[in-house]
Amino acid sequence: MKLKAFLKGLDKISEWSGKIFLWLIVPLTVVVAYEVISRRVFNAPHIWATEVTDYLYGPHFMLVAAYTLLYKGHVSIDILFSRLRPRVKGILEVINHLIFYFPFCGLLFYYGISFAYTSWAMNETSGSAALPIVPEIKTVIPVTFALLLIQGIANFIRSINLAVKGEEL
Repeated sequence: MKLKAFLKGLDKISEWSGKIFLWLIVPLTVVVAYEVISRRVFNAPHIWATEVTDYLYGPHFMLVAAYTLLYKGHVSIDILFSRLRPRVKGILEVINHLIFYFPFCGLLFYYGISFAYTSWAMNETSGSAALPIVPEIKTVIPVTFALLLIQGIANFIRSINLAVKGEEL
């Protein structure tokens, strides 16, 4: 019972982060609509619009990745996998986590910290519009992979249970 509560707690982190960061789509939509109207109707494009769009869409896309993983929304090719027995699925998922998932997320978390730290240290600004939010945007990288590692731990524990007991938690 404690394990289920622990996994539910990890899932809640992904749920919480997804429900918060999905709202980045609202200002993104407003900026894109404003720029389209400004450019097409008034022939007055803004240099900052492309960067602001990138700086809203990037974090939106990245920060909801753990939420998407929680609900198995990432692209998956299940032609063979769906036909396997539960224990075999669990074993393959455990191997996948150990060989691919954790090393990949761990490396991107580690290098993302370095990348963000450098940006903060030099007080980086954007290229064309000189927006002062680049360090915050680059901090999204390690935050994203921390969230993915948390959800990955929950999925990994579930995969171990599936491999050992043949049933999902």
